[in-house]
Amino acid sequence: MANESTVAPERTKKPKWLRVKLPVGKKYTELRGLVDKYKLNTICTSGSCPNMGECWGEGTATFMILGNICTRSCGFCGVKTGRPETVEWDEPEKVARSIKLMNIKHAVITSVDRDDLKDGGSIIWAETVQAIRRANPNTTLETLIPDFQGDEKLIDRIIEVAPEVVSHNMETVRRLTREVRIQAKYDRSLGVLKYLKDNGMRTKSGIMLGLGETEEEVIQTMKDLRGVGLDVITIGQYLQPSKKHLPVKEFITPEQFKKYETLGLEMGFMYVESGALVRSSYKAHKHAS
Repeated sequence: MANESTVAPERTKKPKWLRVKLPVGKKYTELRGLVDKYKLNTICTSGSCPNMGECWGEGTATFMILGNICTRSCGFCGVKTGRPETVEWDEPEKVARSIKLMNIKHAVITSVDRDDLKDGGSIIWAETVQAIRRANPNTTLETLIPDFQGDEKLIDRIIEVAPEVVSHNMETVRRLTREVRIQAKYDRSLGVLKYLKDNGMRTKSGIMLGLGETEEEVIQTMKDLRGVGLDVITIGQYLQPSKKHLPVKEFITPEQFKKYETLGLEMGFMYVESGALVRSSYKAHKHAS
């Protein structure tokens, strides 16, 4: 699939299958108005997600907790790196109110890595899920969690509040992990997903393509994930956030994405979302059912 010598130069025109339609529709317009009026913080808007209109139309939105500064410096990620701000202990209630105002049917909660905190942010994570449950008893939840450095006691806090889906992204293949994720470890992430599955969670993970991986490496990563019982996998195209980030080495064709979808379903995944514009929370509402 990937050709190591084929590097997408700066300002290379994106292929036609990466062109995004502007979000439209009554539901989108209503939610956009609420977000602007109440200054609600969603990853959908701050991350300029290409699927925002579609997801909002289905009553799904993604929220980020624990600030917007990460303690890790991954080569693919556009989130700021540095010294995070103080934890806001009323954040769980704020997120719960936002979900209620937006009348969200399915919420995805994610966060920056907080390696500066002794608990890795797991207490706020658990309290956020509980606050959402109290204010929005009919809303289903997916928690897209960091690896918590593999600490099972911290992961237990997520398991105890029992979101419908627990997701942790592998992001890339084994060979590229050190370059792409830097402080993360391939086997540690697999271990986190296995521990979650062994404790009864529906598990999910995502990978990005176009960073120089080969087809064989992608398939092996899919096998590794299925080997720890993973239920849902998302596969999308990596896009360079800025000149400081890792370059795109290849734009993967729709045909190749379809091939991975077919292979994934044959491997036994419950759901496979595979496409150029697929992101972690794409079609997330159906993964909870």
